[in-house]
Amino acid sequence: MTRLRVGVVGTGFIAGRHLGALAGFDDVAVVAVADAVPARAEEAAARSGARPYPDGTALLETEELDAVWLCVPPFAHGPLEAAAVARGLPFFVEKPLGPDLATAEAIGAEVAAAGLTTAVGYHWRHLGLVHRAQELLRDRPVQLVTGAWLDRTPGAPWWSRRAASGGQVVEQTTHLFDLARLLAGEVDTVAAVERAAPEGDVPAASTTLLTFASGAVGSISSARVLGRRHSVGLQLVTEGLAVEVTERGLSDHQLRVSGAEGEETTGSAEDPIAAEDREFLDVLLGAAPGVRVPYAEGLRSHALACAADRAGREGGPVRLRD
Repeated sequence: MTRLRVGVVGTGFIAGRHLGALAGFDDVAVVAVADAVPARAEEAAARSGARPYPDGTALLETEELDAVWLCVPPFAHGPLEAAAVARGLPFFVEKPLGPDLATAEAIGAEVAAAGLTTAVGYHWRHLGLVHRAQELLRDRPVQLVTGAWLDRTPGAPWWSRRAASGGQVVEQTTHLFDLARLLAGEVDTVAAVERAAPEGDVPAASTTLLTFASGAVGSISSARVLGRRHSVGLQLVTEGLAVEVTERGLSDHQLRVSGAEGEETTGSAEDPIAAEDREFLDVLLGAAPGVRVPYAEGLRSHALACAADRAGREGGPVRLRD
């Protein structure tokens, strides 16, 4: 059996989910782990039987790898991806692709020029419930999209600084923008309003209005002032049918379909993190034709989230084609 040698940069919550998933596959070996906090790198590396590194650059410059997972805060993106491209090293990168658009666009151009295999962690796309929603809406033009990410403020000190995290719209609600693109098509224009928070410059709440290329309209709202997660989900309305996808946890999703004959609710305990990791590995091993979200596709969703954030900051509409 061929075993791929991979490294993981970052040891936070989402990196831990990837490390756990990778540990469950027989055809991959995590040989190196990096984190800016050396103790965390050493602890994670010990669990994986890997070598620890104090930063991702050192890992990329030293190790001979088949692929690398980049699971770092938004402000840390850019140099790591550039180093991977320079080595011709396939990489999986967690969203968001950066705290701004320019960083991601520069990396996107490098990835395209190199023809590198990449994947972005928009994990909702790997849910069977989302695939079912796609089937239901395939021949039914979406008329209205509504969504909300109503949650608490994460504890990481960088999260409440827009320059470091990109803000809630870019760092969290980007999943809903990605799902809206997948199920309702591309967005032409966005406009947004936001309410300032008492601390940090990430808004306490915001609402984005969307006009889709198909003519559909929608709104997606964000709030970070609650004591815990209240609701995260997207609703799509088409002729005679309403489809709603919600997430209560990374392995707790629900699909609710309402039509003239009644309502059906389906729950799922799928692990979309493991699914997206497995897909990326299968592509590297030649067992799958491609990933659902290569860098170029992830960049489109990131651009939409950044446009929504820009519209909120500047107070005017933003055209996606520009």
